[in-house]
Amino acid sequence: MGVIEDYGSTLLLLAIIFGFFMAWGVGANDVANAMGTSVGAKAITVKQAIIIAVIFEFAGAYLAGGEVTATIRKGIIDPELLGDQPELLVYGMMSALLAAGIWLFIATTFGWPVSTTHSIVGAIVGFAAVGISVDAVNWLKVGEIVSSWVISPILAGTMSFLLYQSVRKFIFDTKDPFISAKRYVPIYIFMVGFIISLVTMVKGLKHVGLNLSFPQALMYSFGAALVITALGVVAISRIRRVVHSAHQDLISVERIFGVLMVFTACSMAFAHGSNDVANAIGPLAAVHSILSSGGKVAQEAAMPNWLLLLGGGGIVAGLTLYGYRVMRTIGTHITELTPSSGFAAELAAATTVVFASAFSLPVSTTHTLVGGVLGVGLARGLSALNLRVVATIFVSWMVTLPAGALLSIIFFFMFKAIFGTG
Repeated sequence: MGVIEDYGSTLLLLAIIFGFFMAWGVGANDVANAMGTSVGAKAITVKQAIIIAVIFEFAGAYLAGGEVTATIRKGIIDPELLGDQPELLVYGMMSALLAAGIWLFIATTFGWPVSTTHSIVGAIVGFAAVGISVDAVNWLKVGEIVSSWVISPILAGTMSFLLYQSVRKFIFDTKDPFISAKRYVPIYIFMVGFIISLVTMVKGLKHVGLNLSFPQALMYSFGAALVITALGVVAISRIRRVVHSAHQDLISVERIFGVLMVFTACSMAFAHGSNDVANAIGPLAAVHSILSSGGKVAQEAAMPNWLLLLGGGGIVAGLTLYGYRVMRTIGTHITELTPSSGFAAELAAATTVVFASAFSLPVSTTHTLVGGVLGVGLARGLSALNLRVVATIFVSWMVTLPAGALLSIIFFFMFKAIFGTG
């Protein structure tokens, strides 16, 4: 226990700094997942995207971020194996945060949309398997997480493909797309409002002391969705036809979907904050739990509100200062996006992410959003995709996990050498 008694405050301060740095990297790299499609579709400006993301990323992180944080904190490795040497778990989690943060900074600088979930999970598995023992890793849980990386883009891609096909059938392929858009877009707005409200009320509001039963959550979500839909209808009613020509009609329809994309951008930002704040504060929560208990390694640990605030603040700082680099890749380089196709990609990705968060699966929002964008691209034909950019993104995904693991192993032995054991 000597290490924790002698260096506890120093280790906690370092962990807080590394946790904020990791959250900064999450915001800088993954803001593209929440906002890149909206900006690429020219539904909102970069400045508007940042304002929306600041509000909803922070809300998602604070209100709904605790569920997934539990998985990152204690689900990937078995803490009980480290009961005799709790300082090793502290070193490991600090190493994971620093390693993942550095990799995200490098990737963002080059504009690569990598997975922050890959980064932190790879880093945790790396230090645990090499620095402690292969048996310390909960390989079953790792298997579940890895499978979600495959399932989530396929699910989001399929959903976005079907959503975009429904848009084409009910709106663009009708005799009067403009009138059809005014008729059906409020239904899509209701879907967005209901899904996000339901998941927030079922899983997210525990942190603010509001526990609702499922029937109550259904009722309140229905009401919230109606309010959101009413706001959307008001915004849509202000859009007028310019002239009666086929080309101008399509522009007017896309303007209607531009209104809808503001709602899907908000939902995607909330979904992203709720899922990816865990990547930054999950390991930090483990360190805080051990140090505050004097070295006790517990399976369950309280989630202090200040940790969620720290994670949300770091995400906001990263996306505001550095997020524009990756935003360009997602928004303009994979496929040409319009408000109607961007909406389908965002709603599919947001739905996938919030439900994964509700089931405590830390899915990659990068994989999910790229899957959604690929889905709408395929709906227009394979030629609509920039396959070279898609290939580059896939390669960056494969490099991310080993990069996080290698850096984490190096830092783990460095901290072990500096602070010692026992």
